[in-house]
Amino acid sequence: MSILVTGSAGHLGEGLMRRLRAQGRDVRGVDIKPSAFTDAVGSIADPDFVAAAMRGVRQVIHAATLHKPHVATHSYRQFVDTNVAGTLALLEAALAERVEAFVFTSTTSAFGAALSPAPGEPAAWIDEDVAPVPKNIYGTTKIAAEGLCELFHRKHRLPVLVLRTSRFFPEDDDDAAVRSVYSPANAQANELLYRRADIDDVVQAHLCAIERAPALGFGRYIVSATTPFSRADRAELRRDAAAAVERLFPHCRDLYAAQGWRLFPELDRIYDNARARRDLGWAPRYGFGHVLDCLREGRDFRSGLAREVGVKGYHAQRFEDMPYPVM
Repeated sequence: MSILVTGSAGHLGEGLMRRLRAQGRDVRGVDIKPSAFTDAVGSIADPDFVAAAMRGVRQVIHAATLHKPHVATHSYRQFVDTNVAGTLALLEAALAERVEAFVFTSTTSAFGAALSPAPGEPAAWIDEDVAPVPKNIYGTTKIAAEGLCELFHRKHRLPVLVLRTSRFFPEDDDDAAVRSVYSPANAQANELLYRRADIDDVVQAHLCAIERAPALGFGRYIVSATTPFSRADRAELRRDAAAAVERLFPHCRDLYAAQGWRLFPELDRIYDNARARRDLGWAPRYGFGHVLDCLREGRDFRSGLAREVGVKGYHAQRFEDMPYPVM
């Protein structure tokens, strides 16, 4: 059964290609950039290229996208062409080819303003029932593409699942204030409490989704590390997140002190992955408890796949004092 992976030169695309090839699966990678994991180079906004790439395909994982880091360097039109028109071209070709499962990689960034509670309010509990309020063209085009996915299921019965993934890229944080206080490993370990996933878990969620799509038909799912918190913790997380963490993980303080690390003083949102675990049969392995186990044993808490894929960046050029420009 042939699988098409779009965005095969990117973080997630490469991770998917590595895993699928290792499993001996018949997989085809496409991207606008050549790479060791790209079988065909071209734009997903080109219907002829997409139609050729889709021939013989039975399952699609659509990970190609312009990302949030491109907001400052690419036009609205470029975002629409790639994220919306490109998704439409893939859906049309998938329908024509009678594809059995289509998985679309979306983003928790699409929740936008819903992620930012007012001062004094508890941390936002983010599950699939929260209405997105996009703040930029990235979120807007991803929500539009999700709508196309839902339309193709409702109108044409194409089995489509949407995965709203949280952070899994290894680049330094774009916030200079965070970079000035926390090392990349420290910040990313903290984020596994509430807004990050390891790429190995993200890849596994996608592989679960292509198998479950025919039975589920359509659905949106948050893909993030399993949080140790409950809704009852939301007020404390805004007031004193470190205390909440240390209450649940009594040895955290000493393990962090040995690394010279610090916990974040407050958390503004919590991503809830319960629905993805339930419906997809997904069992993420890389959470905050895993981080502490690795610190105790002197091991890297990142997965082997995360180390293999490594840092890619999003732009051909370098930017002074930041990993990428922001707007």
